[in-house]
Amino acid sequence: MTRSVLFDTETTGLDPQSGHRVIEVAALELVNDLPTGRHFHALVHPDRDIPEDAARIHGITLDRLDGKPRFAAIADALLEFFGDGRLVAHNAPFDFGFLDAELARLGRPPLDRGRMVDTLALAKARFPGLPNSLDALCRRFAIDLSERTSHNALLDCRLLAQVYVELTGGRQRGLTLAGGTEAALLTVAYRAVQRTPRRIVPTEAERAAHAAFVARLKDPVWNAGSGG
Repeated sequence: MTRSVLFDTETTGLDPQSGHRVIEVAALELVNDLPTGRHFHALVHPDRDIPEDAARIHGITLDRLDGKPRFAAIADALLEFFGDGRLVAHNAPFDFGFLDAELARLGRPPLDRGRMVDTLALAKARFPGLPNSLDALCRRFAIDLSERTSHNALLDCRLLAQVYVELTGGRQRGLTLAGGTEAALLTVAYRAVQRTPRRIVPTEAERAAHAAFVARLKDPVWNAGSGG
């Protein structure tokens, strides 16, 4: 049975090296790449202002963080939840960079990049030339976005967990007769509830973006056999 953790952060800005800070972090436990229902979530006071541009994206203002813990107070619990398995995130270098900066302030080592799984990179490999934001992937896989009125780390994790299942094809590593029984039951139960076969139909804009991407390639495989 393989355990990993899918996580997301919300921040005061885009660059931790410019003094921007983590203000929310959420994580979901995955077993054999499927959610188990266990999660970690914390709002964090950044000890600085939150620019209006950032607040408009995630909806978190500084007054909402009044009385919330500093990152130092949640670091041990977060790292314990992370464990030592893979760490999955969408545009993972961004989230790794912010957590590394917070850990550095505490004199702690950075996260191991060898543990990183970037779902944005997975999506780009599967859908080259197409939009691969979390919203775009949810629409492509017909995942309900009705609750996503603003960025929210825990909700984004739950949406990304569904996207991750689609991107990885609902892998069932534990589905064997000998051993892995718990993981097998988890996989079957999750697929029965969450996975419904669906036909992916690209929009005209996505078709045009893909055609433009293919046009830049030398002897693309998509054109093989199309000649007369």
